[in-house]
Order: sequence, then structure tokens, then C-alpha cells
Amino acid sequence: MKGHGETQLSYRLLLAVDIQGYSKRDTREQLAAQQSLSDALDRAATGAGLDRARWDKQVGGDGELATLPDGTDPATVAGDFVIGLAAELRDLNAAVDAGSADAGSGNVAGAGAGGAGGRRLRVRLSLHHGTLTAGPFGPAGDAPIVVQRLLDAAPLRRLLVDDPDRDLAYAVSDSLFEDVVRTGFCALPPEAFQPIKVTAKGAAFRGHILTGRAARRGRRTGGTAGDPGGPGVRPAAGARVLDFPALAAR
Repeated sequence: MKGHGETQLSYRLLLAVDIQGYSKRDTREQLAAQQSLSDALDRAATGAGLDRARWDKQVGGDGELATLPDGTDPATVAGDFVIGLAAELRDLNAAVDAGSADAGSGNVAGAGAGGAGGRRLRVRLSLHHGTLTAGPFGPAGDAPIVVQRLLDAAPLRRLLVDDPDRDLAYAVSDSLFEDVVRTGFCALPPEAFQPIKVTAKGAAFRGHILTGRAARRGRRTGGTAGDPGGPGVRPAAGARVLDFPALAAR
């Protein structure tokens, strides 16, 4: 899909990712966060049987918009890859927290352990599949717009604000939820998602955010079905309180 001489539309899977609070870091911390996120994405992709080197990436300082190769299994990306990324972030942030504890106790050797410049790496992620075409500044079409609007949605941002222990806030488009997550082929259970309705810049969007933790069907990561540890969790505080105008009927 590289280049912009062709005008043919492609139907592809898109992934957008963004580091929360990136602008509050100094330059050294920004570089460390970029490297930590890139490494985490690489490991999560490899663990899910995906080759991130084949992704067509439009990179920004605090994240990227990636167009995945034709034929990529959307269920693998929507489930296994996301679960792997959540695990990578959890391990990274555990090391950061341990380093902070060492610093507080005067253990200089342990202080600063982990990546992301000694600060926790918290990430927003969105997925959508749709039509696009290559352009000189990246993919053009509705699909890139949808995935970016979901990434920037206030309910998704609130997941990280309302839950300081959450490492990953994850959203899928309405169409991807219906076509992939609800089929049973996705490793994440559909009941762990909550619908959102968003309007931005005069356009309307529907999506679903993962209000549970990124864990496989039937697996609990601690707590009961009503606690914020397992897939069958309650929505995060404010997750369904929408501060956007009502979405027009599709």
C-alpha cells in the first residue's frame, strides 16, 4: 500500500496507539517511553504470531497509526495481541514501581529499574477495519479517521484517569465489535466491553471500550465477577457517562 500513485481502495485493519501523558515527560523520558512502547508492541505482536515489521506505520512522537497487511486475522489482533500488549505493559510498570520503591528506600542499585524513563507507561489503543487508500502523508479515507476518533474519545481517556492501576485503555469500532469480537473467535469476551457513542468535528462514531481487564475468556486476573480484576467486571467509573452530543441513528 506504499506510495500514492494508485487510487484503488483497500479494506484493511488499522491500529492506533498513543502514550498517555506524553507531553508531561521531559525529552529523555519521552525517548525512553517511545522505545518502551515500541519494544512492547514488538513483543506482543511476536507473541501473537504477527510480524510488526510488515505493518505500514505512520509514526508520531507519542504513538503510531498502523495499517496491517492484507490477510491479517482480525481476531488475533483484537484478542491475542491486545492481551499480550497488556501483559507487556503490566510487566514493564511492575518494574517501574519496584524501582520507585527502591528509590524511596534508598536502594540506588534498584532505583530507575524498568523502561519508560522511570515513569509508568500507560497506553490507549484502538482498532477498526475499513476502506482506505495510500496518500503522500499516510492512509486516506474514513477508516483512519474512525480509528483516531476512537483513540481520542473521552470515555477511553477516562478509563486511565479513573483507574490509576490500568495500564491499557482499549477500544474497537462498532463494526469490528460486531464482526470480530462477538463471533467467539476473539480471545476477549464481548461482555467485557461497553458501548460508547461519540461525535467529533460534526461526525458521529460508535465503538466499544474494554472496561474489564485484557484477559482470555473465562480467566480471572483477581477478584470476583463484579470486581475490577476479571473479564466480567463492572464498567469503569464514568465509562458510560458520555459528554458528547447524542449520536444520530445509523
